[in-house]
Amino acid sequence: MLIGCAGWSLPAAQRARFGAGDSVLAAYATGLDAVEINSSFYRPHRRATYERWAASVPARFRFSVKLPRAITHEAGLHGAGPMLDAFLAQAGGLGDKLGALLVQLPPSLRFDAATTARFFAMLARRSEVPAVCEPRHRSWFQPRAEALLQRYGVQRAGVDPAAPLAAAAEPSPYGRVRYWRWHGSPRIYYSRYPDQRLGALAAALLARAGDGLDRWCVFDNTAAGHAVADALRLRGLCDASIDFGGASAATKEPL
Repeated sequence: MLIGCAGWSLPAAQRARFGAGDSVLAAYATGLDAVEINSSFYRPHRRATYERWAASVPARFRFSVKLPRAITHEAGLHGAGPMLDAFLAQAGGLGDKLGALLVQLPPSLRFDAATTARFFAMLARRSEVPAVCEPRHRSWFQPRAEALLQRYGVQRAGVDPAAPLAAAAEPSPYGRVRYWRWHGSPRIYYSRYPDQRLGALAAALLARAGDGLDRWCVFDNTAAGHAVADALRLRGLCDASIDFGGASAATKEPL
């Protein structure tokens, strides 16, 4: 189970809950075992930077990396081969600590079978890292789109708030990982999650423990500094449930 945040900033109120480290990332990795790199969406990072990040965390730690907006938002997945090659060469510096590639699509991008097939086939040829897609147009939730993502082994993330429709809340039952992205609710990016919601999420994570897949949960409610606290509380709920005999110890309320 991999629980972390979108970025590794540590709010002052939470800093004492983490150990010492030579960098903020190293300190973050003493308390959480995963992080989603979102800065790659806005700008490229040198391979050496990714290598330095990988060297600063324990062997168990995993990174997911968000594809550049030049690919997903500006090109709309069209003609992305050279940009994808450059991105993968850079992010490959994480080595075996690269656990997932996140393809977040703009709300305006409708599903197109030919474009989607070309892009994810190209990605699969270039990388063995599990791919996760966060579509944000309702056309991606029709059976044809789901079947195409399944064909290429792409996980559809489960998101909160569930948008553009309720089905977005649950990760798809296909793909090589199970990935939740919680953005903050009711106020996206700002709201903290109450214990009842986190208990339900812990139960959902633990209920899938037998599938043999990595289960990710990334908190993106970073704007008011709640992501780290929520991630730590979820980690505590999951650990306590395991200690007391499994998912039955977690609050089983609907997500």
